[in-house]
Amino acid sequence: MHVRALALAPSLAAALLLALSGAAPVVAAPAAPAITVRLLDGSATFDSRALLGKKVLLVRFQASWCKVCAQEAGDVERIHQTYGPRGVQVLAIHVQDAEADARSFLEKAGATYPAALDPKLRIGNRFGFKGTPYTVVVDRKGEIVARIHGSATELRMRAALDPVLERRPAKKPPPKRMQ
Repeated sequence: MHVRALALAPSLAAALLLALSGAAPVVAAPAAPAITVRLLDGSATFDSRALLGKKVLLVRFQASWCKVCAQEAGDVERIHQTYGPRGVQVLAIHVQDAEADARSFLEKAGATYPAALDPKLRIGNRFGFKGTPYTVVVDRKGEIVARIHGSATELRMRAALDPVLERRPAKKPPPKRMQ
């Protein structure tokens, strides 16, 4: 009787075996939505798909009217400066902000990282935005590996980035030689 039930529901059987063995199921991280935006400095259009396989992406949703965002602006800049050479691309998305206000915020902060506008939360909502600040880390495979709702100090961003940077992509074995 039990064998027949397992034969009828193989996925249930697999889940039961995992639960009984104590092994944790392998769950893939959710895929990050693509981001294509015009940068505030007018230099180019940012397309997150160009980073796949190359860089880790840290997306910082912030606003000129957000006091915590202003307090942490220096932290975001330090992450950009120290982690950029290590393969991390920082992108600030100013939500529900006017362009002039966002530019003023970035200038006061001395920000050198790229920034764009999302006045109607089209990008933010696709990332699960619930309020500023909100920070998301996307690995080289394009998967969301960390979300920081609220305050994201330099220490918290480092804690989210370091494990992602320590992971090395699996190397392909050398091709077999024919003899």
